[in-house]
Amino acid sequence: MPSHAKPSLEAGLVALKQGNYQTAIAQLEPIASSQNNGTASLQAKVGLVMAYARTGEVANAIAISQNLIESNNPQVQEWATRALEHLTKRKKSDRESKKVETGFIPFENSTPDSTPDSTPITPPETPTSEEKPNDDRVIETKSDDIPPMVPLARLKATLATPPPPPATPLSGFMGSVTRTQAKLFGVIYWRQAQRARAWQPLRKPKLIPLRLLSAGTFIALFWVIREILKLALGFINQTLVKLPYLEPIQVLYHDPTQLLLIALVILMGVSPWLVDLLLANLYGQREFPKDVLNTHSREAVRVLQRCSQQRHWPLPKLRILPTAAPIILTYGSLPRNARIVVSQGLLEQLADDEIAIIYATQLGHIAHWDFAVMSLLLLVTLPTYKLYQQVSELGDKISAKIWRWPVTILASLIYGIWCLLTGTALWLSRLRLYYSDRVAAEITGNPNALIRALLKIAIGIAADIQKQEQTSWQLESLNLLTPVSYQQSLSLGTIASNLSFESFLKWDTANPYRRWFTINNSHPLMGDRIERLCQIARHWHLDTELHFDSVPSKVKRQSFLLQVAPWLGIPLGVLFAAFVWLTWQLAFTLKFLNLKWIYEDWSFITGCLLIGFSIGTVMRINSFFPDIKPATVQTDDSLPNLLADPSALPIDSVSVRLVGKLLGRQGTSNTLAQDLILQSSAGLVKLHHISWLGQSVNHQDLIGRQIIVTGWFRRGATPWIDIQTLETQSGKTIHSPHPIWSTFLAVAAQAWGAYVFLTG
Repeated sequence: MPSHAKPSLEAGLVALKQGNYQTAIAQLEPIASSQNNGTASLQAKVGLVMAYARTGEVANAIAISQNLIESNNPQVQEWATRALEHLTKRKKSDRESKKVETGFIPFENSTPDSTPDSTPITPPETPTSEEKPNDDRVIETKSDDIPPMVPLARLKATLATPPPPPATPLSGFMGSVTRTQAKLFGVIYWRQAQRARAWQPLRKPKLIPLRLLSAGTFIALFWVIREILKLALGFINQTLVKLPYLEPIQVLYHDPTQLLLIALVILMGVSPWLVDLLLANLYGQREFPKDVLNTHSREAVRVLQRCSQQRHWPLPKLRILPTAAPIILTYGSLPRNARIVVSQGLLEQLADDEIAIIYATQLGHIAHWDFAVMSLLLLVTLPTYKLYQQVSELGDKISAKIWRWPVTILASLIYGIWCLLTGTALWLSRLRLYYSDRVAAEITGNPNALIRALLKIAIGIAADIQKQEQTSWQLESLNLLTPVSYQQSLSLGTIASNLSFESFLKWDTANPYRRWFTINNSHPLMGDRIERLCQIARHWHLDTELHFDSVPSKVKRQSFLLQVAPWLGIPLGVLFAAFVWLTWQLAFTLKFLNLKWIYEDWSFITGCLLIGFSIGTVMRINSFFPDIKPATVQTDDSLPNLLADPSALPIDSVSVRLVGKLLGRQGTSNTLAQDLILQSSAGLVKLHHISWLGQSVNHQDLIGRQIIVTGWFRRGATPWIDIQTLETQSGKTIHSPHPIWSTFLAVAAQAWGAYVFLTG
């Protein structure tokens, strides 16, 4: 292949993937017409079929498809036959159809609420011809389109491969594309489902839960900070008391409640400017002129301007972060000082209408006022996280182990405090996204664009993690305010070449116990969010970007009860305590036994709770960590099927043995193994590891190397693997004692509970 052919081919495929179809055609046409590059020419022709079909040049697409049918590659023949079938149908339907416009129609019969908080955000009026975005990506039809294209590298490897046997079509594609063929597709195919030309407003949502949760988040944050502050001040004074020649500081004994409450209210008011300084100094945030946003998405600028005028807001201040991961967040204390921060990666990876609706979601946060509490949370957690980062970097510079351990413990303690602070807003973080999604759909009439945007953000985040081979500081520290979390992006963002989005997200929509596994998640289930957007699309009589099966999955109740057995033990412990108390009262009344000296202070209830938790943990251990037998172990090829099982629970421990590259941060910042990811041929999977003292090899020593992971796969809100062993090709092995740790936890809880129960 000439040196210029490969770059042109790659440039054409990249342009096709980004939706720049005219650029793709210009790059691919010379290669397709070349007689010297058989494989490259074949790949270019496949790309041209897709590009011509997307730009409405159906006749050219049909001509190339007819040429591809004569190819010697059986898979390309099959693909071209299917493409020709769909293109022929499309040509007939296009005789009467017109290009889809992307204008906006105002809401009809929209009545504002009496309160400013509930004034609806209405969509802009239909733009003039000068305002309409000149973007070929919005030229779509509802008819079936052609299958995705075959990437060059994999096409070379399959030139002599016979066609695969028939399989269940992937519902993520238009056309009957089998799962085996889908593994060959390097470009994800999007249906590009249409937007509404005119739509009725949705029923007004009840904002009371969101308001109460925002207030509850502020109270929880205040309480956690107060308790941490009390512990810190008490520790300082206790230390001063024990040291010679020093006296405790009397002011530290004062109750900090009132002063802290005043400080938090003041910090919330000035949070926009303080967060500006933090993001500028930590992550290089800078101003983002409206004119520059206009070059990426003219529709986004129109949405911001129109909605701000309708609500009598000044235009939100626009900022940008120079990071490749696609993220966006909003902070401020009032609508007039709100900031919307977008990353460079989001602007590069999303289409015009997708950028616009993502900005619309941020307007939803401003309209509902939940962004004020989240701004305060960001102001509190960012310095804490930065301190954790600096202490970790200091620990990496210390060579002597005797001095490194105290720094490592300090870094882990600070990280724990950061997790505790962010944990106060988990419920609000999940709930507010449902409301902002709804507002964005109403503003633009384009819920399908939001579906594509969320999935592309997940793909972009996963790609950034793979490229950096770790979770970046920005992704973790800003995760709570982003539209998609980095945890849920790992498998979702890398599975598309092996599994359709519908199959992967079926667990999120069909598993009856799915919401129980989001308690510690910062974001709602992606499938649940998308299903709600699909309901809005169907309400407006639109085709949907994804099609979900409405049949719920069947899960045995016994499996779920066994899954939550440790937590069921806690209320059972309360019942046991009540039984003990009644028994004691009866014995005391009959003068049979007098245990008043034990149970007078009611502390025995705590002992019963611990005993109940211990019993539940013991009951679950054998099912949670079954023996791993070589005959039943699953390999990389089985991972897509495991991810697609909508009836699975984490208790359904599947023994796996996967090969791949170990990703994660190195050094002190990953002492707790909080950032361990397996990059396998089927995608990214989160790993759970427990460090064990006395092992000659540390898990951080294997980061960046090819490894074999043996453990238990668990399908939950975020799929993960509990590690049993990590092995290298050279024979080094690390053990992760999950069963031992669970047993130790159960025994410790049992012993502690028995001690409290007997001694009071």
